[in-house]
Formats: sequence, structure tokens, C-alpha cells
Amino acid sequence: MLGDVDPAGLGVCDAHDHLFLRSPRLPGEELDDPAAAETVLRDFAAAGGAAFVQWTPHGMGRGAHALADLSRATGVHVVAATGLHQAVHYEPAALTALHDGLAERFTTELTAGLPGAPAGVRAGLIKVAGDYHGLDDHTRRVMRAAAEAHRATGAPIAVHHELGTAAPDVLDLLCGRYGVPPHRVILGHLNRLPDLRLHRQLAASGAYLALDGPSRAHHATDHHLFDTVAALVEAGHAPQLLLGADTTTRSARHAPGPAHLLTSLAPRLGREFGAELPAQLLKDNPARAFGVEWAA
Repeated sequence: MLGDVDPAGLGVCDAHDHLFLRSPRLPGEELDDPAAAETVLRDFAAAGGAAFVQWTPHGMGRGAHALADLSRATGVHVVAATGLHQAVHYEPAALTALHDGLAERFTTELTAGLPGAPAGVRAGLIKVAGDYHGLDDHTRRVMRAAAEAHRATGAPIAVHHELGTAAPDVLDLLCGRYGVPPHRVILGHLNRLPDLRLHRQLAASGAYLALDGPSRAHHATDHHLFDTVAALVEAGHAPQLLLGADTTTRSARHAPGPAHLLTSLAPRLGREFGAELPAQLLKDNPARAFGVEWAA
């Protein structure tokens, strides 16, 4: 939010989270308080965090007006997203208007600036979403626009997978049909579907896998995290793993958040897999995953 950053200087990163978010599916659970967002970032920084990647896309209250000031006040790099979520997260009338000129909108937000933000404050990634065990027409339209914006800007594409499903469909569409290199795609929420064989197959494509969700007590996230990490590390995919907290509701602010990645999960990962792995997952891998890479 404060300008380009050398990937080597990104630092310890929460690779998938939210400071601001609203959805008609989550009435009364809006993340819309700048003071609360500042507390989250300060706690994260006190635990050693340096970068925070917000996956909230266009039209979902991403707080573009406040993110730069929060980054400046806390010293944490904040990366914002363009893109669109599933259709159910938008009012129908608003969605009809959003469908016009998607690729151009995404590209503009990555290159010129975000509506409502200070001049020159730009997005750094494209957020899209699959559906439960499939892709609908809205999803396919958004992913086509995301692929076009990726080719125009070099920005990575981050994908929400509903309960961890439809990742093969997403890769077939983005990479197979639209030619996005797999290593420019970040597959989120896969640990909500603890299918280790599928995880290994997806990692073999070259895509990044975001294991995100300590704030999700009702999902298979932390419960299977270490088995998932073990299976992927043993298969040689440690360089493709990312960690995030993915706090999406006001209620979840009371659950373990971004600081938990560093105060609890990282030490446990170090004890289980060796001291090098936490730094790889929290620092080295995000620097590659979120770097801008222009197409040849």
C-alpha cells in the first residue's frame, strides 16, 4: 500500500488474511473498524510479523481508504487485492454492473490505483473464487478477466476454494485454458478438505498452496495442518507452502489470528520439521509467491 517492495524485503508474512470485509452473507459480522485493524497489525508486528496480505476483493469493503495509513502507522507491509469473490457475496444489482469491463477494472486497480484510496495506492494481487465442487458462469467470467489482468500486470492470482474443493477445475481453467503459469496461482483453503493425495497432485502442478485458517474453529484447518505439512514436505513441496490466518468475521477476531502464526504455529513447526521450515513458509515462499513476474 506504500509503494513497491523488493521481495527480499517483504519479511515474515501472513499470506492470507483480512483487515476489512463485508458480505450480505455475513450480516452483523463486518470487519470495518480501523482501530481494531490497527490492533491486529500491531500485535502481528510485536510477534515478528512484517507483511500482511489482505485477500478482500473489489466490492467487499476492503478498506482502501485506510490501509495505507495503517501500514504507515504500524510498519507492516499491507498488500491489497483486486478481483471478485463468488456471486453470493454481492447484491444482484451490484453484480450486474461489476460484470462489465472486469479485466480492465482489475488491471487499473493493479496499475493506477484503488477507488477510495489515496492517489497511487494500488492492489498487489488478484483474488478470485471457485464454487463448491465446481465453477459457475460468474466464476468462469471472473477467472478469464483475472487471467487477462495477470498477463497485463504480472500480478499473482489468489483463489478461494469453497471448503477446499474444485482446485483441479480452477487449475484446468486458469492454467490449462487461459495459460496462467501454475506458479503464479495461489490455491487457498485446501486444508479445509484434508485429502493428502489431492494436495500432492495440486502441488505437483507447481502452484502455491495456502494453508490458512487458525481463526476457523469449525473447519478442518489446524486439526490437520501438521499431517498436511508433513505429506507435502516429504513429497518435496515445502517451497510452495504458505501460511495465513484468514480472519473474515468480527466474531473470529476473538480467535487466534495473525500473531498466532508466529507465537504458536511457527515454534511447533520448527520443533516438528526443523528450524528452517517456519522461515521458509513464512518468509521465503511469500517473497516468491507475491512478487510481480512479467510474462515473457
